[in-house]
Amino acid sequence: MLVYDYMLNGSLDSHLFHDTCPNVLDWKTRYQIALGTARGLAYLHEKCRDCIIHCDIKPENILLDTEFGPKVADFGLAKLFGREFSRVLTTMRGTRGYLAPEWISGVAITVKADVYSYGMMLFEFVSGRRNSAQSEDGKVRFFPSWAANQIRTAETDVLSLLDPRLDGNADVQELTRICRVACWCVQDDETHRPSMGQVVQILEGVSDVNLPPIPRSLQVLGHDQEHIIFFTELSSSQSSHQRSNNTSTASSQTKSTTSSTISKRSEEEHQINT
Repeated sequence: MLVYDYMLNGSLDSHLFHDTCPNVLDWKTRYQIALGTARGLAYLHEKCRDCIIHCDIKPENILLDTEFGPKVADFGLAKLFGREFSRVLTTMRGTRGYLAPEWISGVAITVKADVYSYGMMLFEFVSGRRNSAQSEDGKVRFFPSWAANQIRTAETDVLSLLDPRLDGNADVQELTRICRVACWCVQDDETHRPSMGQVVQILEGVSDVNLPPIPRSLQVLGHDQEHIIFFTELSSSQSSHQRSNNTSTASSQTKSTTSSTISKRSEEEHQINT
């Protein structure tokens, strides 16, 4: 039997994304949750007897106690491996939008897969909405791409990235720090991402963080934000029509290929006979 602390304030997502929530998380609370979560992941990665990769870091798996202290929860997908190993090969698991690119490509993962997920979650701490949610102008803007480009622009007011519900009430230094950390955490090359121990030191103000490069994957999305389609659910009639079109196209292509092949063979036979 497992016994857990009762987390009175539920999961982070219920406070971060729901407009019906009576109390919006202020910046100080968000920052402390981000720091506490980083400390928890650093413990899993660096302090346990076996290294633990959580494999599903997202707001739904961060539980909050009465003082809004965070605890990393739901280890159903976690992987444990000895300290003598640095990688583990496992089937892709986790949640879309938080998955590291190397995992999607099918290679063995490291603790940096959790770092990537944490970075994606940090962007949501800043904006107060899902990374691929509609913005106030009704457009689906992938927030990490937009934020990464804004951070690299010298004249950008970092408060423009902040959740509008906070009315600009945030520590600019902390906001800048957390935005830069988020960008470093989602670098395409896992070796360029910081460890969670380094993230803790940066968020605590012990270490400085340099201006990060824009990850290639975010550059691609950033160039054409207005035309990004993340997923579309077709109605049954649309789906049937599409299948019909695909079948018709495939049939035409097959007939064309067959005719071309027969014609080519006839020419070859004619040349041989000649």
